[in-house]
Amino acid sequence: MLHTVLRRRAGGETVEQIQPDLIIPPGRRKGLSPSLSSIYRALAEHEKQKAYPDAVTAAHPDFAALRQHDRSPG
Repeated sequence: MLHTVLRRRAGGETVEQIQPDLIIPPGRRKGLSPSLSSIYRALAEHEKQKAYPDAVTAAHPDFAALRQHDRSPG
């Protein structure tokens, strides 16, 4: 979905114009369009990954470890 938004924005469309054409495939909201805020968050995350690729790569193991710790019993 992100690639569709990026391609269409490069063609001059706004997020508001693109949003109704996007469909969420799996999950609770299957078949619906994502919210504008979800699209803008995805775009912001994409820009962050482009700007700081090493920081994002380094953060993934730390985040996974935190999630595992949260799931452990006790």
